[in-house]
Amino acid sequence: MKVTSLNDQQLILRYLDGDERSFEVLLARHKQKIYTSIYLFVKDTSLAEDIFQEVFIKIIDTLRRGKYNHEGKFLQWAMRISYNMCVDHFRRNKRRPKVSPTETFDIFDVLQITDDNAEQKIIRSQTHDKVRKLVDQLPPEQREVVILRHYADMSFKEIAKLTRVSINTALGRMRYALINIRKMMEEQEGVSVAAMLS
Repeated sequence: MKVTSLNDQQLILRYLDGDERSFEVLLARHKQKIYTSIYLFVKDTSLAEDIFQEVFIKIIDTLRRGKYNHEGKFLQWAMRISYNMCVDHFRRNKRRPKVSPTETFDIFDVLQITDDNAEQKIIRSQTHDKVRKLVDQLPPEQREVVILRHYADMSFKEIAKLTRVSINTALGRMRYALINIRKMMEEQEGVSVAAMLS
């Protein structure tokens, strides 16, 4: 069986048995998503790279010490580590994460919309730019839930645990985020893309 066809759990077990290649495959599989989620919070390429390195050092250390909990999915576990490291960074620097448009990142790439023709791609790209700017105008708590739900693919239960609030609070923040996005859309142009977030 090819190493690349193994699932995350199998790769971890092989890595723990001394197969370094298995960890390389695991890293390659999830690197982009983990790095981009870090970059989204810190908004600085070199800082994101530093935190990303710290995340994988912690992951390797946890795996080698046999402290990895096999119940959850590897990606969600790695996302929790990266989120916590970002939060630690902001606590140290006393500032809040901000999501804003960049040339290299699009928060809604992760919605995995099927391929369109060129015209549809242009329209969708413009729509994503508008939505991303609206997300950036949300209050920090609402913005955070939108990022974790639609970028990190986390459940509301996981978001609640990660951000140390109740599930109802996490759901409420998402609800208010969607209401605010819809309001802003109606005020600006009435572009009907809020359904993308539902």
